[in-house]
Amino acid sequence: MRHSTALRARLDGPEIIVLPGAYDALSARLAQQAGFDAVFTTGFGFSAAALGAPDYGLLTASEVLDRVRPIVAAVDVPLVADMDTGYGNPLNVVRTVRECVSAGVAGIILEDQEWPKKCGHFEGKRVIPAEEQVQKLHAAVDARGDDDLVIIGRTDARAPLGLEEAIRRGRLYHEAGADVVFVEAPQSIDELKAVREAIPDAPLFANMIEGGKTPLLSTTELQELGYGMVVFPLAALFSAAKAVAATFRALHDEKTTASRVDALTGFHEFEQIVGAPDWHELEARYGVTEGAG
Repeated sequence: MRHSTALRARLDGPEIIVLPGAYDALSARLAQQAGFDAVFTTGFGFSAAALGAPDYGLLTASEVLDRVRPIVAAVDVPLVADMDTGYGNPLNVVRTVRECVSAGVAGIILEDQEWPKKCGHFEGKRVIPAEEQVQKLHAAVDARGDDDLVIIGRTDARAPLGLEEAIRRGRLYHEAGADVVFVEAPQSIDELKAVREAIPDAPLFANMIEGGKTPLLSTTELQELGYGMVVFPLAALFSAAKAVAATFRALHDEKTTASRVDALTGFHEFEQIVGAPDWHELEARYGVTEGAG
């Protein structure tokens, strides 16, 4: 079964789909090994990891896809990819969607920000006319062909145009073919409820960013509010940044990492994480020996 088909089947299930955010293949493998049955690629994380820069639309479509493909290959669960605005007009969306289907992506987010976009919890966002986004969603639906790629229609209109307009767009995007509706950055539990009440016939997507504009709720709380999918896109990135910074400070100040050993993944444990035993087995099967060319 295609991963997209498996993900689509879960949209009608009773349990909320929880997506941990991965910014590279290693973090995606760690998510799967922790027990998650789906993962998410974060554009914020890609920008930080690849460029050391904020999520300001600095990565191109090809750069994003070059990072998505090895993540798809690294895990055995459905992957939802943040495809920003689709990187242009409906024709660009067609190519983006076709590339995602070819790569084995299970679902994508397409948002209505002007390009270059910004992180949904940054200030100063601007959105395109809703009618333009509707055409981009029509293009996405056509471009996926017979694949079950799940299309998540996202609107960032809450900040610049208000909640009422964001809800209107959410309805429009669902009518245009979005399988899931994502109203970005509601600013209270009441607003989360208002979105659910106003869009009762579509699976809803929530974005939980630690320190962001939306209250940080548990997956259970969101399911009780009627949401069908939730992403925690930056928890891994923020965790890694803090841990790496602490280790580098210790190395700089103490001239050794000895004080950090207990905080580090062990060498042999890390071998298990990256699947080294499987590669050792292949070495033995194919007679690979040290020094062989």
